[in-house]
This record gives sequence, C-alpha cells and structure tokens, in this order.
Amino acid sequence: HVQLVESGGDSVEAGGALSLSCLAPGDTDSYALGWFRRAPGPETQREVVAVIDDDGTTYLNPSLKDRFTVARDNNMKTLDLQMNSLRPEDTAIYYCAAGRLPYKIRIVGSVRELDFRYWGQGTQVTVS
Repeated sequence: HVQLVESGGDSVEAGGALSLSCLAPGDTDSYALGWFRRAPGPETQREVVAVIDDDGTTYLNPSLKDRFTVARDNNMKTLDLQMNSLRPEDTAIYYCAAGRLPYKIRIVGSVRELDFRYWGQGTQVTVS
C-alpha cells in the first residue's frame, strides 16, 4: 500500500507562482508518480497535470508545459510541481497519485488516470 501526502496548496493572485509537493514514502521508486487536478463544478473530470515514470520519463500536459514543471527526487521520495503564471482556470484540487503503469510513457507518449492505483487526499489551489 502506498500513502501519498500532498502539501503546498494555497490561494494566490493571477500571475503568481506556487509549488506543490507530494511525499511518497516507502518502496515507491518502481511507481510512476503524478499530479492530477479537478476543477470546481459537478461535471468536471480529473485531468493529468504531470507524471514522472519510474525510469525518469516526464509527461506534462501539453496545455500546461509552458508554465508548469515537475521534478522527482527518489532519495527524498517527493514529487514537486512548480506552477508559474497561474490563471484563475488553474483553480482546482490537485491530487498526487502513484501507479505501476503497464506501459512506458517514453514509448506511448501519454498516461491514463485509471492506471494510478493510489491517490492522496488532494490539496486546494485557488487563483483569483
């Protein structure tokens, strides 16, 4: 079982920056770690923000890659998301997730939310 703990959520003004951190203790080196988010509203769905596979391959949502970066530290067991030039539409609950993917991101070039088995509780980011 993998327990994930997110931190760093906050309220910021548009144009500002925020850094989120996910702690993934234990034997998580063989897992892909990722950030997902769900915007407010009853009809919204969770979308992938950024994922780093167990081999270090990084996937960033194409719509966010100009403003967001992600880094993984296997020694510290963390996955950090740096968000710059934040916009009101970035307002969401941000979730950290872990999964053993049945494919390599470097080969397929994408990820599927359903392949992530473990999820954190989420951290709120509000941009106004």
